[in-house]
Amino acid sequence: MASLTVYDRQGKEVGKYDIEPTDLAPQVNKQLLHDVVVMYQANQRQGTVRTKTRGEVSGSTKKMYRQKGTGNARAGSRRSGVRRGGGHIFAIRPRDYSYRLPRKAVKLATRMAIASKLLDNELVVIDDFGLTQPATREMAGILRALKLDATTTLVATADRDMNVYKSARNIQGVTVLPVADLNALSILKPRRMLVTRAALDAIKARAQGSAAQGSAAQGSATEVSA
Repeated sequence: MASLTVYDRQGKEVGKYDIEPTDLAPQVNKQLLHDVVVMYQANQRQGTVRTKTRGEVSGSTKKMYRQKGTGNARAGSRRSGVRRGGGHIFAIRPRDYSYRLPRKAVKLATRMAIASKLLDNELVVIDDFGLTQPATREMAGILRALKLDATTTLVATADRDMNVYKSARNIQGVTVLPVADLNALSILKPRRMLVTRAALDAIKARAQGSAAQGSAAQGSATEVSA
């Protein structure tokens, strides 16, 4: 059983947290993580780029000069795609790049991403932020005490904590998300992940609930096939 050190606001050790990567995901499938991350990146693309064809650019449609006898290469109108200012030969049109993978695969990838942070020693546990009001200076001090001030960091909270969010939103390289909003891209993009003890409890509970649902579904399929 792996033990993570739990720190307080001053960066001092206040306890241990027992957790194994297998508690979150049975294994880390890099191909699944890649597929899910690419899906999230594709869904972020606007797809609003557009170029004009030769029929849409301005200019005369008259043939520039006669076909033969001039010694020049044959040419059509000034709108031709081979001339400067002409239309694009294969014009780009707006398109929707978004797509969805199966929900179970996406949720499993989220747990795998957290497990990979755990395996790579990139997950830091804090007992509690203890912020009663938004205070960017206090949040910066906490990150400095935990040696996270010089790296990109994802701060995960059990629920939506507006004090933590407002305290960290102006700190460069720091993002704050509740456990319910975590996904593979948001976890893998920053170098480190800072979670509260309560957030890690919520992550484990969600992983155990997903495992129980999978076992129940597998048992039902076995009974039906029998």
